[in-house]
Amino acid sequence: MTGMMRPSRARRPSAWTTRRWLRVGVAVSLAVLAVLGVTGAWVLGRTATISDELVDVRSPALATSFRLESAVLNQETGIRGYGLTGTPDFLGPYRRGLTDEKTYVAQLTRLLEGDGDTHALDDLRTVQEALSAWQERIAGPVAASPPGAASVPATERAAEAKAAFDDVRAAMVEQQERLRVERERTRADLAATMRLRNWLFAAIAAVIALLAALVFEGLRRGINRPLEQLAADARTVAGGDFDHPIASAGPADLRRLSGEIDFMRRRLVRELAFSEEARRRLDAQTTDLQRSNAELEQFAYVASHDLQEPLRKVSSFTQLLQRRYGGQLDAKADQYIAIAVDGANRMQTLINDLLEFSRVGRVHHDPVQVDLGLVMERTVSELSVGIEEAGATITHDPLPSLVADPTQMGMLWQNLIGNAVKFRRPDRAPVIHVTAAREGELWRFTVTDNGIGIGPEYADKVFVIFQRLHTKDVYPGSGIGLAMCKKIVEFHGGAIAVDPEYRDGTRISFTLAPEPPPEPSAIAEATRATTEPTP
Repeated sequence: MTGMMRPSRARRPSAWTTRRWLRVGVAVSLAVLAVLGVTGAWVLGRTATISDELVDVRSPALATSFRLESAVLNQETGIRGYGLTGTPDFLGPYRRGLTDEKTYVAQLTRLLEGDGDTHALDDLRTVQEALSAWQERIAGPVAASPPGAASVPATERAAEAKAAFDDVRAAMVEQQERLRVERERTRADLAATMRLRNWLFAAIAAVIALLAALVFEGLRRGINRPLEQLAADARTVAGGDFDHPIASAGPADLRRLSGEIDFMRRRLVRELAFSEEARRRLDAQTTDLQRSNAELEQFAYVASHDLQEPLRKVSSFTQLLQRRYGGQLDAKADQYIAIAVDGANRMQTLINDLLEFSRVGRVHHDPVQVDLGLVMERTVSELSVGIEEAGATITHDPLPSLVADPTQMGMLWQNLIGNAVKFRRPDRAPVIHVTAAREGELWRFTVTDNGIGIGPEYADKVFVIFQRLHTKDVYPGSGIGLAMCKKIVEFHGGAIAVDPEYRDGTRISFTLAPEPPPEPSAIAEATRATTEPTP
């Protein structure tokens, strides 16, 4: 039953879409205009037919009938004059009348036969019969009389001549009256048809105006008004009133559109509620992070002051003990004192390196335009003693200028160049080359050396803090240099990695952004500003 009811519901006007309304409206308008157009064409054709009948048949037929009457009168005048006087000159009008009679009778016959008017043709035959009788009894014998004296037939048949010609006159009057009536009837039909044409064209114009008004009003009520309401509701929602419902009106497709937009509004309300909850959690985490950073600051202060002070005392007194009693005790005592001095020194170095590592991204100067070429030259100058002892050769491509922390850029080059010099092969002098190339929005740098290299299995491990691949007896250091480089590079919007395919030493590749990315706090503030509704 449900499947059977769906088509009936679909046929209801309330379920029609805008396209269907337009199709129905256009179809009805075209049907009405077609009917009016056909009627108008019929009226125009009828008007043209009646006009042609009046101009080409009725009026010419009546005029020809009058000319025929004139020709008959000329015959009667000529015969009467010849019969009374015998003068041959009177036969001229008679003979011309006979010629004109034949011409006008032929014209009338052609006109009336073309129109199919049988009554008018009957009248014409009556006229011809009366005229033939007059000509046989009167005109013919009189015209055949000898000239010079009055015609005997004219004298003897005067009364008969008058009666015969009166019959001709009566027949012609009846014919002309019928032709006049037919012409007036045709004129009346033409006038009535023209009035009908005028009224019909006025009705067509009124119907077209009515259809235009109906189309305009239908578009206004069915499309414009629902769209305006939809736009007003959307502006209300965009203004921050997310609980304002989207009203549905108009054809079915516009109602579906309103429903989809209202569904999107409800979805946005849920998403905003979720975002607000996430923001509250983020604020709580930010508060925890700020508290943790404050604790880290306190730890750094303690590490740099409170821990270093007793450590310096231990280191100083163990060194003093080593200088004063070195060689005076047994070998075990000297060994223990040396171990204590070395441990204190190593602890002090580790604490200083750890402090330096913790300051990256937390304690830094404001970013400025930094010429990495000058920073490289300054780094090489600072490492000149180790470079000269190793006999190292350091070259580099032209290096760009970036907006960065100059202190951290110095630490980056110092660790990378220092490692390349330190981890050298014993049988060859270090050769180090630095390249720089633009890669999209970033700059890519590579530091290549001919040292001992890093195995592919250790490519990630070397960037972990305090991770060492060699003992401190073979290569001194705290194992924090590459971890610090990784932290500096990531702080400046880049990434660093070891090239595992390079086998003739070590090649470290890293990227740097032309400008450092915004701080997380700035991003959180921007996100909060975009999610909060406008008051």
